[in-house]
Amino acid sequence: MIKELQEKIKNKEVSVLEIAKDYLKTIKEKDGDIKAFLTLTEDLALKQAKEIDKEYIQTGKLPILAGMPCAIKDNMLVSGYISTSGSKILENYNSAYDATVIKKLKASGAIILGKTNLDEFAMGSSTENSGYFSTKNPHDLERVPGGSSGGSAAAVAANMVVFGLGSDTGGSVRQPAAFCGVVGFKPSYGAVSRYGLMAMASSLDQIGPFAKSVSDIQLVFEVICGKDEMDSTSLDLKKYDGKDFKKARIGVPREYFIGGIDPEIELSIKAMLEKLQSQGADIIETSLPHTTYGLPCYYIIMPAEVSANLARYDGLRYSPLSDTIDKNDTLTEVYLKNRGEGFGKEVRRRIILGTYVLSAGYYDAYYLKAQKVRQLIKNEFDKVFEKVDFIITPTTPTPAFMFGEKTKDPVSMYLSDIFTVSANLAGLPAISLPSGKTKNNLPIGLQIMGPALSDWKLLSFAQYLEGLINYHE
Repeated sequence: MIKELQEKIKNKEVSVLEIAKDYLKTIKEKDGDIKAFLTLTEDLALKQAKEIDKEYIQTGKLPILAGMPCAIKDNMLVSGYISTSGSKILENYNSAYDATVIKKLKASGAIILGKTNLDEFAMGSSTENSGYFSTKNPHDLERVPGGSSGGSAAAVAANMVVFGLGSDTGGSVRQPAAFCGVVGFKPSYGAVSRYGLMAMASSLDQIGPFAKSVSDIQLVFEVICGKDEMDSTSLDLKKYDGKDFKKARIGVPREYFIGGIDPEIELSIKAMLEKLQSQGADIIETSLPHTTYGLPCYYIIMPAEVSANLARYDGLRYSPLSDTIDKNDTLTEVYLKNRGEGFGKEVRRRIILGTYVLSAGYYDAYYLKAQKVRQLIKNEFDKVFEKVDFIITPTTPTPAFMFGEKTKDPVSMYLSDIFTVSANLAGLPAISLPSGKTKNNLPIGLQIMGPALSDWKLLSFAQYLEGLINYHE
């Protein structure tokens, strides 16, 4: 879509300003039902569009993403605009600077239309935990779009933007991509700078794009990836020039086809594996036994890092004082009232859990042991990737579920990420592609994982597989 739109700009069939206005009009028509956006940045978008049109007239050149409307998950800072991270505790927080990815998007000519809804502080799998409202799935308004980046996924799926940015800590780009029927990419840990991203779990967080096609994902990733002096964990990646994947070695871990997986999803993924095999790919059954412990390992490490990262939101520095505070309250009472009201139930749950596993007497029993299991999971992936080029699995065990279906049971909600968390624990690149639909017309996602830092090779293979999917549909 990006290349096609830019061809129209180059041929003067349409201006960037006209594109921006057209997409803003679509948002105003559709978003009353879908509720993907928390904030529209209309003034910024129109200003950017006019500047790009003027520059194109003067130079005849267009930057790589010039004129492409996009949506930004509201846990990334856009200078001069409110950034809430989906939390009431930050409802008045005005960003003082641009995140590195925002600087890069602006320099590339992308048009930022707004900030999208998310589970509060990116904690959730359905966008039902937002402090403001729930976003709806464009394919079925009674179902969730996934989370925590549900707003960005829904905005892309509903054609309100050309691409969006989300963050992925345990599947928060790939799972909503699968539920909304779009492409969602989680790069290798460190491939994209996290400077200006509100931290949830710093050793797991990674910014990634949503789009309608892998080629669009590649263009966005080319802009946002790379070393950044403001993020010491960031790094540069080598590009991959190979194109022939007919004889690729594909690993299929038996642990990912478990009891409880939706039969239609299992059939869809296995059908795609058969198509790959018919093209000459070598399908190899593999085993990743320690990934069975991926979810419990993740739900020890992640809350521990959450409890440290969210300590800065003390209820005073970032939010207005609660009406319940009395002038005679002690400082402790002020903290308890203001912070308690500002954070939602799921955030409080994870802070408490994280503080518990880090406390004296429990650190070795829980946190230290989880870190050892994390290393075992990474080692297993490394060994498997000595024998295969890529791993293919379902992205999620079920299609998008109904609102309220899992909110009363946090564990059943956490199971939505059972196939995605291991890639974060091991720092691997992973992508979710639409691979068909259920009988109820709900999207199915197929996940591809590659070795750490093989992002460009993974994207090239994903584009090859996308072609096979589209050819056989």
